[in-house]
Amino acid sequence: MKKDLLAINDFNQEEILDLFEKSADLKEKRQKGIQHLPLKGKTLGMIFNKHSTRTRISFEVGMFELGGHALFLSGNQLQLNRGETIRDSAQVLSRYLNGILIRTYDHKEVVALAEHATIPVINGLTDFNHPLQILSDIFTIKEKLGGIEGVKVAYVGDGNNVAYSWMMGASLMGMQLVIACPKSCQSHLAPSLGDNDKVEIIEDPFEAVKKADIIYTDVWISMGEEKDTENKKKLLLPYQINQKLVDHAKKDVMVMHCLPAHREMEITSEVLDGEHSIVFDQAENRLHVQKAILEKLLSPSQS
Repeated sequence: MKKDLLAINDFNQEEILDLFEKSADLKEKRQKGIQHLPLKGKTLGMIFNKHSTRTRISFEVGMFELGGHALFLSGNQLQLNRGETIRDSAQVLSRYLNGILIRTYDHKEVVALAEHATIPVINGLTDFNHPLQILSDIFTIKEKLGGIEGVKVAYVGDGNNVAYSWMMGASLMGMQLVIACPKSCQSHLAPSLGDNDKVEIIEDPFEAVKKADIIYTDVWISMGEEKDTENKKKLLLPYQINQKLVDHAKKDVMVMHCLPAHREMEITSEVLDGEHSIVFDQAENRLHVQKAILEKLLSPSQS
């Protein structure tokens, strides 16, 4: 039976920990130059309706290093964006490919694609959530701290798809998450909070980072929201990750950003390039975790 990854909770905690063990193994193999080709003869179709650097490159490289092949499918060049139904596209792609990665706007499109495809579908990002990013981030935290249970993450900035995915990831993995963002930026998050005792949403960024092991941020202007740039900048300036804010957390706090970064907006260059930053280790780990996901979903030995 095929398995999809549309949201983090499509995997349970045990599966995620197994995934991290596989990620660490794949990372070590790559560093030592050990060839590992479980996806030889496999093909991943990658549908992109949004621009990408890390997602596209890491999946193309990942499929190559696992012995498979990745096809970049620009959304505006597919019949899917010219009126062909998702149902028909899913059935056709399932006859050609071994898996589908899709990066798009509407999360319902990803859900519908997975419903009608007979091959695994991976959510490469939607306006609703970004599971690949948060799985890689939690792996990075585990790698740096040696564990994840009880780790405090302070997410500071816009209440967007990444913040929402962090809510799901923290709850599932036993982490403590405090999200600091303006009241007007909480509409995407509050309905999902419920009685989740692992997640707190507040407005004060300095309160959020107290005793934090990790300070995390993302862009203030998500793709498709460029018209709100000036309003968002004024609203979120008090939530900038700068040295003053970092000084209110633990002395050994680590700073994360899922990139791309708009320097001197959501984060200063002083912090991004500073001693607390693990941003580029975090970016590298997208490759290793996604290779583990590909092997889990596409390799016959994992089924």
